[in-house]
Amino acid sequence: MLIKSKNEDLETFITIANTGSFTSAANQLDTQVAKVSRAITRLECDLKVTLFNRSTRRIDLTEEGQLFLEYVTEGLDIISRGEEALNNLQSNPAGKLRVDAASPFLYHQLIPYIEDFQLAYPGITLELLSNESIVDLIEKKTDIAIRIGKLSDSNLYAKKLGLSKLRIVASPRYLNKKEAPTCIDDLKEHQIIGFADSPKLNNWFLKDPISLKPSITASSGEAIRQLCINGNGIAVLSDFMVKKDIEKQVLVEILPNSILSPNPREDVHAVYNKNSVLSSRISAFIDFFSTKISL
Repeated sequence: MLIKSKNEDLETFITIANTGSFTSAANQLDTQVAKVSRAITRLECDLKVTLFNRSTRRIDLTEEGQLFLEYVTEGLDIISRGEEALNNLQSNPAGKLRVDAASPFLYHQLIPYIEDFQLAYPGITLELLSNESIVDLIEKKTDIAIRIGKLSDSNLYAKKLGLSKLRIVASPRYLNKKEAPTCIDDLKEHQIIGFADSPKLNNWFLKDPISLKPSITASSGEAIRQLCINGNGIAVLSDFMVKKDIEKQVLVEILPNSILSPNPREDVHAVYNKNSVLSSRISAFIDFFSTKISL
């Protein structure tokens, strides 16, 4: 049986049953008797039963009314507890959160702050996934993905985390073997490290476009970084993964200001599915890491 009435009508029904009269219920609810009467009329029409036996002196619950009262009291109590649980969840997010990111972003921007995140949100269970290619959030049952570069998914919400500039880098070890390039055209004479599975990432967005063929390729940015650190050539990588290497002089920036910026490889977004409500877990994750990451 479908009940179309609002919770207010059900609460009115309980109040009448507890007080024994429409007038007392109206006084307790601080409303008009006529409004109380209309609420019961709506319920009886929806349920197609009589809830109260009415007389000039008193009202009593019918057998159907007594049965309904037991269920309504229990039902409204469950709803109330459910609302309280949701409110608690909003202020204390809890549950599993699946996060996908390319390995360099995972290693350099997320993992260093996971301990702090867990201290701040002990109720959230993180599941971290590393994929170098773009994943389907629904198919992979992923809540959030960190996307680097231009977005194309129309079915996703996106929160821009910032912009991470591209740097041309090489290690001192490599530069001791080969003289550092002094202009963009000199790059043709060097060993270039590129991406194996994503040829579009081998577009360096140079101000003077030239064709560069990688001498060695790898499937992930982190592998390219390690190849670069170990003296295997020159690469273009995002600032978020090489900034500390440059500060420590593990890597050296080559030809600064030779890359067009901004460009499609520099945007960093957190994306989540449009078909799902932004849960408190997702909101907590984005808000927390927005203040931590260094792009």
